[in-house]
Amino acid sequence: MRDGWKKRFLSVLTALVLAGTFLSGCGGSGDGSRESGSQSGPEDASQGAQETAQPQSPDGQEGEDGQETEGGQGADASQGTEETPLLKDAIMENLGCRVGAAVTLGEIQDEKIWDIVTTYFSAITIGNELKPDAMFGYSNGRCPGTEEAELDGETIVVPKLDYSRAEAILDKVLAWNQEHPDDEIKVRGHVLVWHSQTPEWFFHVDYDKNKDYVDKDTMNKRLEWYIRTMLTHFTGEDSKYKGMFYGWDVVNEAISDGTGTYRSDAENPNEELSQDTHGSNSSWWHVYQSNEYIINAFLYANKYAPEDLELYYNDYNECSYNKQQGILALLRAVKEKEGAPGEGTRISGMGMQGHYNMSSPTIGELNTAIRSYAEVVGNVQLTELDMKSSDSYDGSEETKAEEYEKQADRYGVIYWVLKNTNKEDSIHISGLTFWGTADHYSWLQSRSDVGGGNTDGLPECPLLFDENYQPKPAYYRFVE
Repeated sequence: MRDGWKKRFLSVLTALVLAGTFLSGCGGSGDGSRESGSQSGPEDASQGAQETAQPQSPDGQEGEDGQETEGGQGADASQGTEETPLLKDAIMENLGCRVGAAVTLGEIQDEKIWDIVTTYFSAITIGNELKPDAMFGYSNGRCPGTEEAELDGETIVVPKLDYSRAEAILDKVLAWNQEHPDDEIKVRGHVLVWHSQTPEWFFHVDYDKNKDYVDKDTMNKRLEWYIRTMLTHFTGEDSKYKGMFYGWDVVNEAISDGTGTYRSDAENPNEELSQDTHGSNSSWWHVYQSNEYIINAFLYANKYAPEDLELYYNDYNECSYNKQQGILALLRAVKEKEGAPGEGTRISGMGMQGHYNMSSPTIGELNTAIRSYAEVVGNVQLTELDMKSSDSYDGSEETKAEEYEKQADRYGVIYWVLKNTNKEDSIHISGLTFWGTADHYSWLQSRSDVGGGNTDGLPECPLLFDENYQPKPAYYRFVE
């Protein structure tokens, strides 16, 4: 599987020379490289899919566990451990942070995937099961039922939550941690507030999408209740999962690709707000007509989260100059309102999703984005890293070996940028997470109903492990 050391050394050296060439001409403004980093996602009906466009959002996955494919047959991940350096050790040594992988319930029921997670990674992101639609039992068409809750001395009516899917994952992690106290898996929560995969009925009177939208005061109560309930249940003093979560994405993808400002309720004219869920348009914006819901989300998260729980903003196309300016404005707006729990907001870092391809973003754009976000929030993470295949890859064995080497070089240069920016006192790369483990489970293998995923029908091999659960050449770029 692995090439000779001489060949690999020369390949890495070539990649680093190329990276140095790119970086030597890159400044803080990103001038000269804006176009290639600003392609709109596949949600943009007026643009259509572009060959080099970055995917709209990997979070565009709906259904209970319907997108998980059957795992192929291959050797257990642990079989190669003696020969294979461990990713989690290498990342800790070189970046000083944990390395994670996104998993869904269907994936970790594949024991070979679980072997990969526990052998090579130190953290997971729960890919779907903590999103609002999952927490409401995937009852996207209508409210699953209501109950009463108390909020600031007032009794309010709230939807019933379904913790079962998330807890099935967390219980497995908890059991592992109890048996391996020196090799614990930490968890990243994903996501509290998002325009997509939040049922439309959540924004309406009586939780009925056929009735009027509620006013901002009512929506604030629902928002605070939801954030309080989620954080208390999974991270509170009485939670059996206390101490397992290291961070949580508070707000996800609230900046528009098209305008570079806040995502509105009119991003896609072909998407009706009356749809059960949205890929582009934001009912959050429809209710508030401002960024108030974003500020309030971080205020409520600060109020109810443990002090050591990191709180993030998370977004894609984050290296596009136009969108980057909107993200920076959002981060500054949240930072300006920071204060004590119950009084102000708190934001711990910026989550750069990292859905990249072989040409975009350029190394200059990546470098500029990291520096720009670090200037505002200090901590920067790649939270959903994967790599879309080149146009020449057709899935055949003839093109696979070449594609694997191209991918390894590309990952190697990205890692080089992370390591070098992390050496600066003002920049802290505080986390690295891949959006999946083995290629055949990747969201890029299929297109979701809410946008993103595979937009051209071509085969993909975006991750560090192949369909036989074995480390690919790209894996070794991170450990050698």
